[in-house]
Amino acid sequence: MPQRAGRPTLLYHLYCGLTSVAEPLAWRTVRNKLQAAGVPETRQQERLGHASEPRPRGQLIWFHAASVGETLSVISLIKRLGQRLPQAEFLITSGTPTSAALIEKRMPPRTRHQYPPLDTAGPVQRFLDHWRPDAGIFVESEIWPRLIVESGSRGIPLALLNARLSDKSVAGWKKRPQTARFILDRFRLFLTQNDKTAENLIDMGAPADRVYPGTNLKAMSDPLPVDQTALSDIRAQIADRPIWIASSTHAGEEETVLAAQAQLLKRWPNLLLLLIPRHPERRGEVAALVDKAGQTAVFRSADATITAEIQIYVADTLGETGTWYALCPIVFLGGSLKDIGGHNPFEPAQAGAAVITGPGYFNFAETFAPLIECGGAIEVASTPDLTNTVTSWLSDPTALDAARSAAKSCVNTQKTALDAVVETLCTQLSLQDADPASSG
Repeated sequence: MPQRAGRPTLLYHLYCGLTSVAEPLAWRTVRNKLQAAGVPETRQQERLGHASEPRPRGQLIWFHAASVGETLSVISLIKRLGQRLPQAEFLITSGTPTSAALIEKRMPPRTRHQYPPLDTAGPVQRFLDHWRPDAGIFVESEIWPRLIVESGSRGIPLALLNARLSDKSVAGWKKRPQTARFILDRFRLFLTQNDKTAENLIDMGAPADRVYPGTNLKAMSDPLPVDQTALSDIRAQIADRPIWIASSTHAGEEETVLAAQAQLLKRWPNLLLLLIPRHPERRGEVAALVDKAGQTAVFRSADATITAEIQIYVADTLGETGTWYALCPIVFLGGSLKDIGGHNPFEPAQAGAAVITGPGYFNFAETFAPLIECGGAIEVASTPDLTNTVTSWLSDPTALDAARSAAKSCVNTQKTALDAVVETLCTQLSLQDADPASSG
C-alpha cells in the first residue's frame, strides 16, 4: 500500500532541531532514572541506539509499547502472531525498567527486549541501522515524530495499534494539520480502541481507508501470573474469612473504599479487605488514611502476617496482582471513582472474579460495556453504592456465582477478536512467513 506524498513541515524541522539541542539533557535525565533502577550500563546505552543484542536472521517484527499495561497486551499479541508466523522473530521496545522486568519474566518465544532510542537523529539512525525491522507496530499513543518518519522513509511498514488519543492531544494536533498529516501518512494501518478515536484520527489527517475501529488490546492480554507458593501462604492466613479486593486505587479513592469497609464490618466483623494501591510508593499516605478510618492494617512489603484482628491487608508490591485476584471473587477496580479512566476489567474477570467499577472508566469503555450488560460487572458512584454491591454478593453466593460466570464468558467471547487483529496486521503490513535464511 503506497504512502501519500508529503514533505517535512517547518514545525517538524523545528522539532528535530530542538530535540537535537536537548539531547544531552534528555540523555542525562534518562540515564539517571535507569541507573537509579539498577539498569546495567550496556542496557542504558540502548537509549542512544546502541543495541545490546545482535539482530536475528530472518523477518523481524518490532513492537513499541509505552509501559507496563501496553507491554502485557503486546506479549499476548506476539504469542498469537508467532503461531501465525512460525519463522518470524520479534523485538519489543519499552521505556521503563518495570516493563523490561515484566517482559523478561514473560518473554514469548523468539523475542527480545530493548529500550527505545531517544527521538533524535543519532540514536534513531543507529537503532534502525542495527535492527532493520521488517515492520513496526506502535502501541497506544506513542507518537515519536522522528522515529516514525525515519522508519517510514526507509520503507518499513508501520501500524498504530490500540490507538488512543486524549481530547487535548487531538485538539493540539488539529491546530497543526499539515504536520499531523505528514506524520500520520507514515502509517499503513491504524487500529483504534473505539469509533471515537477512529473519527479523531481521520479528522487529524489520517487516511480514512487505513483507519479500522478495533477493540482494546489490553482486554485480550493473557491472565496475570499467579505465585502458587504465595497464594497458598496467604490463603492459610486468611482461612475461612470473607474477603473482597479494592485494586489499582488512586489518591482520593481509598477514602470511599475504607468507608465501605467500615459499613461492611458491621455485618461481617471478620471481613478482610485486600487493598492494592496502583502506586505502591503511596504506602505512607495509605497507612495514614487507614489510621484515620480507625481500622487495622498490615503491609505486604513488611512481610507481615494477617492475624485475626487485621481488617486490611495492603498489597503494596509490584507484579503480584494476579496472585491476589486468585484469592477473591469480588474485585473493585480503582482509577474509576476519579477522572482517571479506569483499569483493565478482564484481568480480574479472567481470574474468576465479578467486577465493580466507578463511573470514570472511559479508557476501557468498550471493554466494560459488554461486561456490565451481561452482569459480570456493576457500576457504582458512591460509598453506599459500593457497600450495597459488595453486600449483595457476599450475602448471596448464587448471585455472585452468576456474575462471575457472566464475566468469564464475556472474556472468552472477546478473545476471539485477537485473531482478527492478527489477520489485519498480516494483511495490511504484508506479513507472511518467510525463510529465516532470506535476510539478516
